[in-house]
Amino acid sequence: MENGFNGNNKKMSRKVSDDSLVNEENNGFKDLLSLLLDEGAKQEQEQHQWLTGFETFFEAEAKIEEINGFEMEEELGNSRKKRARKSGSIAGTSSTVSATSDNAGGGSGHQRRLWVKSRSKDWWEKCNHPDFPDEKFKRAFRMSKHTFDMVCEELEPAVMKKNTMLRDAIPVRQRVAVCIWRLATGEPLRMVSKQFGLGISTCHKLVLEVCTAIKTVLMPKYIQWPDENKIKQLKHEFKSIAGIPNVCGSMYTTHIPIISPKTNIAAYFNKKHTERSQKTSYSITLQGIIDSTGVFTDVCIGWPGSMSDDQVLSNSAFHQRATMGQLKDLWVVGGKMYPLMDWVLVPYTHQNLTWAQHAFNEKIYEIEKLGKEAFGRLKGRWAILQKRMDIKLQELPAVLGACCVLHNICEMRQEEMEGELKFEVFDDEVIAENNLRSMATAQARDSIAHNLLHHGVGGAPGFLL
Repeated sequence: MENGFNGNNKKMSRKVSDDSLVNEENNGFKDLLSLLLDEGAKQEQEQHQWLTGFETFFEAEAKIEEINGFEMEEELGNSRKKRARKSGSIAGTSSTVSATSDNAGGGSGHQRRLWVKSRSKDWWEKCNHPDFPDEKFKRAFRMSKHTFDMVCEELEPAVMKKNTMLRDAIPVRQRVAVCIWRLATGEPLRMVSKQFGLGISTCHKLVLEVCTAIKTVLMPKYIQWPDENKIKQLKHEFKSIAGIPNVCGSMYTTHIPIISPKTNIAAYFNKKHTERSQKTSYSITLQGIIDSTGVFTDVCIGWPGSMSDDQVLSNSAFHQRATMGQLKDLWVVGGKMYPLMDWVLVPYTHQNLTWAQHAFNEKIYEIEKLGKEAFGRLKGRWAILQKRMDIKLQELPAVLGACCVLHNICEMRQEEMEGELKFEVFDDEVIAENNLRSMATAQARDSIAHNLLHHGVGGAPGFLL
């Protein structure tokens, strides 16, 4: 009984343990199943959140683009308003020129709008006013109002322009004034633009146009070799100055500084000036024959600065005319830079001069001084000649020629210069090579020197009287 009872107990306990094992397995399965379900739900939830976030991202992007669009439209509107306000203030910024197109085809008038920068013309309008003092006008333009009016009148056919449908042409007086003020002051084009209320390129164009017109129209009239009657008058005037007969002019050559040329640099290199100033210098030459009143009767412009005065003379048209007989029985007085020729009278240059030769040189220097002083007034009036000229080489002859013509006009009309404008000309004078080229002139020079010392008269009996 006891064993049987024990056996049943074992079976029962085994059964109970099996049932508990099954229950544990079922519970584990349920736990695993619930865990899997939880993981799936979690993944589904994350996927839902990701999708929701993705949609939110695109919605945000769309909103940002929409906001940016509104901001851009707002900025564009503001900029348009600013431009409208700027265009409204014409006096401060710009002005609008409206023009009606030419209806040659029979169509209706079409308005064209041209934007032009507004510049102040107050200074020129004040100078151009009839009540503007003549002293101030002369200080600005180196000539009186009457002389300026005469120049404008003679240049009007050459420089006057017609109005167009877009704008009115610049008046003749303003065109001439731009050129003369630039030559007189030597100020850069930037300052010319500011003074006259015009564009820089316009001022540059006007200066060249007016200079070309002066050289073309006025030079043949105001720079002329004297006729026979004038020659007689000059011979008398020079003899009264220095006692030397048959002199018709004083010759001098000066250098005009320029910027370094782009081509043929060595030809324009001024060696003497470079050595003296310790700065690289380039120049072109201006040779002139001056009468007793300081007026140019002949000019030679533009030979390179490396050439000597003797070489410039040999290459000039004046030299060609003289060798062809235009200066028969006449002399032009020059410095030691020139050779003694049949028509060129120069001082003695050798050492140990006699008293007669000293006396002759002093008289020659008096005539030479007239030419040098005339060049001083030329450079004093037209200050552009004192500075390095930033003008193209091919344009320089017109500018220099205009300065010489305007100089003659002022001298002929006796326009006095203010003391502050006086300019002392200094050029390196080098004795010419082979400076004795005429034995006849050498003998005549000795005779003149003897008579100047002993009789106070330079005439030599039987020679050029």
